[in-house]
Amino acid sequence: MLYYIYIGNSQTAIDHLNKVTNGMFVAVSGARKAAKIIDGIRERYNTSILYEQTDTEKDCLDITNLRKRFPRVYIILITEGLPAEARKAYLQAGVNNTLPPQADETSIHRMTQFLQVRQKHKMQEFSQSHRKMLNTFHLPAWKRAFDILFAICALIILSPLLIGTAIAIRLESKGKVIYKSQRVGSNYRIFNFLKFRSMYTNADKKLKELNALNQYKMEEEAADDTPDIRFDDLTGSSDEEANLLISDDFIIPEKDFFRQKAQSKESPFVKIENDPRVTRIGRFIRKYSIDELPQLFNVLKGDMSIVGNRPLPLYEAELLTSDAYIDRFMAPSGLTGLWQVEKRGGAGKMSAEERKQLDIKYAQEFCFRLDMKILLKTFTAFVQKENV
Repeated sequence: MLYYIYIGNSQTAIDHLNKVTNGMFVAVSGARKAAKIIDGIRERYNTSILYEQTDTEKDCLDITNLRKRFPRVYIILITEGLPAEARKAYLQAGVNNTLPPQADETSIHRMTQFLQVRQKHKMQEFSQSHRKMLNTFHLPAWKRAFDILFAICALIILSPLLIGTAIAIRLESKGKVIYKSQRVGSNYRIFNFLKFRSMYTNADKKLKELNALNQYKMEEEAADDTPDIRFDDLTGSSDEEANLLISDDFIIPEKDFFRQKAQSKESPFVKIENDPRVTRIGRFIRKYSIDELPQLFNVLKGDMSIVGNRPLPLYEAELLTSDAYIDRFMAPSGLTGLWQVEKRGGAGKMSAEERKQLDIKYAQEFCFRLDMKILLKTFTAFVQKENV
């Protein structure tokens, strides 16, 4: 699925591009709001920004900031035409291409095909360039042997559950039973990370079909930092307005977001029940982590280990390429790891930096005894969670 994030206020351009783009189309009024959406979806989706040209100086400042924050996102300037001097300024700011506001469906289709090919090449380029920075990590024979034995035993024991889950997913909704996403593991190697599908096929398009939830409307907004994210409605007619905040796994009405944000500063996206994209089976398998079981096949293939550092989405791995964090990737990728079973403070919370440091610690100190300790704590924590 390709996400187009439109930044601007031209209702004519928004209506037209919403109809001709093949993917999810989201319209917001400013770069900050666009950044919040991209942060929530870029793990799962290939994202492109459609930036409406207005004032060259302001536009270039916004585009420069977006380019610094999201170096891999493709930025398209929506413009009728540019003089040579302005064209140079936009290119230097980080614009990749231009499109007219009334671009036809053929032009958009060609652009979509190009972006899909570009994404594959970018991932290969990232993996190859960063693997050269490392002394290649080799999984010890004892750990590989344990992984194979554990994974085979687990798959045999859990086979009724795996088969039953696959059948239930397929009966409830059409589509592939297994969902694949790109993750970065040991030595910056990119692989297909497996999970049971917990959402409907083309889940995001369902938002446009749910009249009770997706009445979106672009309008003039005050120039403040309020995260008032609006989504354009495909149907184009409604007397109601229900602004939603949406992320990869969560969807929440704007008023609920502000109420919950006042109680918790942990994340700009807050989880609520009844996400229309998630199937009934999906809610169940997520609750009990059954959706993670296909990763046992990743273990058998050698992509992952039973215990190790969790493989990261590409955008997160890109942020950990400095000398301070490179050791994190000199270790196996795992189903469970050190920071998952460690607790910090009375509430059992830890900062992102603490997690990174625990990943590095595991990479430097992992051994059979430590792995067994982590496994025991993992099972203990799971049992305690189920008893709550």
